[in-house]
Amino acid sequence: MAHASDLIATDIEQYLAQHETKGLLRFITCGSVDDGKSTVIGRLLYESKMLFEDQLAAIEADSKKWGTQGGAIDFALLVDGLAAEREQGITIDVAYRFFSTDRRKFIVADTPGHEQYTRNMITGASTAEVAVILVDARKGVLTQTRRHSYLVSLIGIRKVVLAINKMDLVDYSQQVYNRIDGDYRAFARQIGLEDITTIPLSALVGDNMTTPSAATAWYHGPTLMGFLESAEIDENRLQAGPLRLPVQWVNRPHLDFRGFAGMIASGSVKPGDRIRVQPSGRESTVARIVAYRGDLKQAVAGQSVTLTLADEIDISRGDLISGAAEPAEVADQFEATVVWMADEPLLPGRPYLLKIGTRTVGASITEAKYKVNVNTLEHTAARQFGLNEIGVCNLALDQAVPFDAYKANRETGGFILIDRLTNGTVGAGMLHFALRRAHNIHLQHVDVDKAARSKAMGQKPVVLWFTGLSGSGKSTIANLVEKRLHALGRHSYLLDGDNVRHGLSKDLGFTDADRVENVRRVGEVARLMVDAGLIVLTAFISPFRSERRLARSLVAEGEFIEVHVDTPLEVAESRDVKGLYKKARRGELRNFTGIDSPYEAPEQPEIRIDTVELTAERAAEQILQNLRRRGVIS
Repeated sequence: MAHASDLIATDIEQYLAQHETKGLLRFITCGSVDDGKSTVIGRLLYESKMLFEDQLAAIEADSKKWGTQGGAIDFALLVDGLAAEREQGITIDVAYRFFSTDRRKFIVADTPGHEQYTRNMITGASTAEVAVILVDARKGVLTQTRRHSYLVSLIGIRKVVLAINKMDLVDYSQQVYNRIDGDYRAFARQIGLEDITTIPLSALVGDNMTTPSAATAWYHGPTLMGFLESAEIDENRLQAGPLRLPVQWVNRPHLDFRGFAGMIASGSVKPGDRIRVQPSGRESTVARIVAYRGDLKQAVAGQSVTLTLADEIDISRGDLISGAAEPAEVADQFEATVVWMADEPLLPGRPYLLKIGTRTVGASITEAKYKVNVNTLEHTAARQFGLNEIGVCNLALDQAVPFDAYKANRETGGFILIDRLTNGTVGAGMLHFALRRAHNIHLQHVDVDKAARSKAMGQKPVVLWFTGLSGSGKSTIANLVEKRLHALGRHSYLLDGDNVRHGLSKDLGFTDADRVENVRRVGEVARLMVDAGLIVLTAFISPFRSERRLARSLVAEGEFIEVHVDTPLEVAESRDVKGLYKKARRGELRNFTGIDSPYEAPEQPEIRIDTVELTAERAAEQILQNLRRRGVIS
């Protein structure tokens, strides 16, 4: 609902015109459990006359059923929408509310205070410009207060309101106010928060919410609403920065028009400006700036426009249009901070999708450097990141992308990580800088390439990737296939799981993280062998689909043949030549696939071998016949 105005009844068009031109401020409320975040927002809505009569009636009824104020209006229920939240009296999900005053429009995100909902808070803070951090006047600065302040600093919010709530419960003591203010500012200096405004509140009573309170005559600062209405939005800084326009859509309504649409992330642009398209590096000049109501003489950060260029150059969704004089950096390896949001841990080497701006590329974590204990700010060594954990890592992409450091530009320095199989968002991150090797290491051209080598050998190079449970017969069948290839005069090599762990992967164990790294290494070796023109056979359990998909992506289309050696667990366990299943059942062998570690069977393998129905010799012959049909061997 919009702020109540007399113009609504007298001149609706003028009211809408005023409303359209108001500035918009996005802010979040955060703090420890029961600090009164939802009550603050509910009180703002109530005092700003933002509620219809039926909403007031509903909240009065809900207050009697769910409220904590003895039948009086419980303003927190205006925001705590989930039944679980009302029953427990806490915020779980991020709740967004829109409201406006005569001076400004607002979108507020009420974020949860519990540590297990850190990912929810990061989501709410990702677009905010101001953070309202609540502190219970009785409790002072708590561990969760410091954690939320660190997250606010991490996400790049520069303006902070320290709202010392429930002042009525400490008799509006100035001494309590000064102590909490001093404690918080001392901590804030450690994490780089400088623009802090401290306001004493009683959201329940309404003190200093929209009007100054007589109970705090010693306080001479702004009210909460007064601060929100007058806080400077960061638009000026963004508009003064270099031009960055992520291309969202190529607008081609007919043959005579080709424009590139998107929202300007920073800077400004005018017709005649010289621009550079990244990552390609091609340059041109802006011919027109097309908007909904006609051409513009200038466009600035925050506006959605379509640019037409003087030259016909190749631009597509995901490219970045930058000012030619101050282009973005382009790299494919970075140091970054990642906030992990999934139940399954982040594992180095595992393939993910990374979306930065409008561009989506393949990505993997090459090294987890450390985790940050957000309660103490201590750095601890880590090999993986779990749910709600924050850490610093090195990141490698499968292609170069244009970017700015997150501290310089949140739009071109922030990214999300996406699970390749489920398409779910599993992490959010902030780029720090490009690794030096991203600029200094380049592919060296060679004259003798894969095609020349395979022609000399008279064969088509491929990877035969055997996967299945321990005891399924992978190594036995792969060994028989290679013997027959050798008898046919073909050039091949067998990478066996046990043999590789005596050398290439001797430093790895059998945790999920180590298994991912083992398969990554084998995949890279297999890629090099295919480049050498060989028929490569790999016999590994390789239990995870995502890693097998990564191995497939390393070689060209048609060069990866997945062979699922399909054996039921009870059959594989009955064979147990090495006695591994018995050890796993006794608890002597941890992380054993099929017992206490999962095996994700291939969904659409090129070849499926049923070892219950087929002998190893017949299975090998079936694979050779498949290779003949594919033209790998004649």
